[in-house]
Amino acid sequence: MSVSEGTWRDPIVELYKKDVDRTLLRENLRLSVEDRFRRAMALAKFADELRKAGREARTQRA
Repeated sequence: MSVSEGTWRDPIVELYKKDVDRTLLRENLRLSVEDRFRRAMALAKFADELRKAGREARTQRA
């Protein structure tokens, strides 16, 4: 099987692909770059809020 034919597949990549939801990747790629940045920033804000809530919960328990 020749690599130039485009039929060779890396067995390690194929192994990992079974655990990846490619529908989410395709959905994200349909968005504009600006929309992807907005989603990423919203996710970062949410993560910060979760960290802050966790710190506050630990402080209240102590």
